[in-house]
Amino acid sequence: MYCIDDYDYVLPLERIAQNPCSKRDESRLLRLDRVSGATQHHRFSDLPKLLRPGDLLVVNDTAVVPARLYGKKASGGRVELLLLDYATSIAAEPEARRVVCRALVRSAKPCREGTSLLFDSYLTARVISCNGETFTLELTSEEPIARVIDAIGIVPLPPYIHRTDPGGRTSKDALRYQTVYARKKGAVAAPTAGLHFTEELLQQLRSVGIRCVSITLHVGYGTFVPVRVEDIRRHVMHAEWFHLSAEAAKEINAAKIEGRRVVAVGTTVVRTLEFCSNEDGMLQERSGACDLFIYPGYRFRAVNAMITNFHLPKSTLLMLVSAFSDRTTILRTYEEAVREGYRFYSYGDAMLIE
Repeated sequence: MYCIDDYDYVLPLERIAQNPCSKRDESRLLRLDRVSGATQHHRFSDLPKLLRPGDLLVVNDTAVVPARLYGKKASGGRVELLLLDYATSIAAEPEARRVVCRALVRSAKPCREGTSLLFDSYLTARVISCNGETFTLELTSEEPIARVIDAIGIVPLPPYIHRTDPGGRTSKDALRYQTVYARKKGAVAAPTAGLHFTEELLQQLRSVGIRCVSITLHVGYGTFVPVRVEDIRRHVMHAEWFHLSAEAAKEINAAKIEGRRVVAVGTTVVRTLEFCSNEDGMLQERSGACDLFIYPGYRFRAVNAMITNFHLPKSTLLMLVSAFSDRTTILRTYEEAVREGYRFYSYGDAMLIE
């Protein structure tokens, strides 16, 4: 249960979705009874018929920022940045023309302290220091840096989604790798379970008595970092900034008290709610850094059901859903999904686990 190889499975490459469905809610939905292991096959648009009146959907309203920048060194060599802490650096000072932030830097030759990097719109970066793979940079511009990044940055896609062109500001990914309810800028990866919702579907859910409330967790690069230890209990999660408002906490607490289900849309919501809950599953307003690692043996306190995509082998996300159901049931269900032609990962299909 704690060995990394226990969370491996075989996935044909053609099952990794490279593009989203033409319409968000046309994706498939595999419904799993986490106790009996019984499965049903649906479309995501069937969700209003599958949830119960009174259920409370909790979504993550983070917005993916165009955090990937392409530029060059003062010497002429090409360089690529991935900004890591947009929410706590750039978004915290939206009118600033000088910001210190952390980033991943890729170039043919390593960047050293003092290296100058040049980008479009007169944006420059100077390497202050390097700690392993992470660089601390000083960004400067004649215009507010947040505005410049919006103009020249590209939405970063996961490494398993391949593009011949790295994207660009007219790319459909800039629209589709974003939920329809994204409001608060700060994520470098999308909360992908939410990508299946449309405004029309959300209205249908409300019309049958299903409420919806938002929390914020800015998904970080750590979501792509593999588990590199044999015993998963030794893995250390990257912390991600979150905010749970007093209004959201009140709605969730009311659902718990009244015996209504709390349905988390995505693993980011699961981790946030579980991180913030007390032993009785009650919550209060809170902000900070969430580093909760959920794996089998964890006792869930706040979440009663979840909507989630299909996750990578040996990933912390697969371990989380294995904790919510059980490892054997999840892996057997994944095998069924492969046989049935489901699409996997960020642009893939979804599960309803209840």
